[in-house]
Amino acid sequence: MEKMKVVLKEKPGPGAVIGEKEIPSPGPNEVLVKVKATSICGTDFHIYNWDAWSAKRIKPPRVFGHEFTGEIVEKGKDVKMVKIGDRISAETHIVCGKCYQCRTGNAHVCQDVRILGVDIDGTFAEYVKIPEENAWRIPEKMPDEIASIMEPFGNAVHTVFRDEITAKDVLVLGCGPIGLMAIAVTKARGAKRIFATELNPKRLELAKKMGADFTFNPKDTEIKEAILDITHGEGVDVILEMSGSESALREGLSVIKPAGWVGLLGLYKQDIKIDMNELVIFKGVTLYGVVGRRMYETWYQATALVEEGNVDLSPVVTHKLKLEEIKEGMEIIRKGEGAKIVLYP
Repeated sequence: MEKMKVVLKEKPGPGAVIGEKEIPSPGPNEVLVKVKATSICGTDFHIYNWDAWSAKRIKPPRVFGHEFTGEIVEKGKDVKMVKIGDRISAETHIVCGKCYQCRTGNAHVCQDVRILGVDIDGTFAEYVKIPEENAWRIPEKMPDEIASIMEPFGNAVHTVFRDEITAKDVLVLGCGPIGLMAIAVTKARGAKRIFATELNPKRLELAKKMGADFTFNPKDTEIKEAILDITHGEGVDVILEMSGSESALREGLSVIKPAGWVGLLGLYKQDIKIDMNELVIFKGVTLYGVVGRRMYETWYQATALVEEGNVDLSPVVTHKLKLEEIKEGMEIIRKGEGAKIVLYP
């Protein structure tokens, strides 16, 4: 069997190795994709560092990585939706199609989901196989580095589209890659003003490039005081919580208007304590938990936003490296020196 180069979580513990595996053969309803570009996600960073979540979930040896773009080079006998030569990105949640959630239009919260690069071998490789229904054809003119980040962009789109945002004051908590993307989507949807908070000065600069009107570093600014001053004491209509920070969420809820809404995408390391009575219930605030992308509504929305030029994602891609330079990419993330890092097999 022909071999391919991969980034492999060979055994439990920090780090990864550059190794080889057999090129997989697609099943009847699968396609084999030659990976052109694959980007590093926060999940990959956790797997690389081997945190508590990774130790429970990942079963080495595992090829990780899930954000990518590539070209279909082989297909199973029953594949009809796509053809050899198609450029694609992909939905990374492989759903059962049989559970209650899948059968009622909520496959993004499938109860028997498998995730590419987590539960099955992923995209830090020269080739990857996926179900045909997960393949998403991308516009011809979309650059590989942008196509490779369409999956996390979908997280941002899903969050921003969760409720009404046009002509609203919006606070984005956390300007990691998805927070930065959410700023651009919020701008495209016609928000009144966009406020953004972030501890990393480089990412605050990127937040301005993506369309934030006001940026604050909590180390230097009293966030509540600043926002109430700008909004004449009213506060914001919407919070997009991307930080996974308890203090950031609490501060955000302190400045949200009654009847506002919150999109919660950031993940917390532990249980958090929030005064639900004062900050949520008595204010009539709506909280939305957001996970993944709606299949496949979010993909249509995300593709249209980029294809029509309403959102420019290029500032988010800060580094381009070879696949073998995975260690350097992880170090850039650890030091907070970049946003999206794209790897090229």
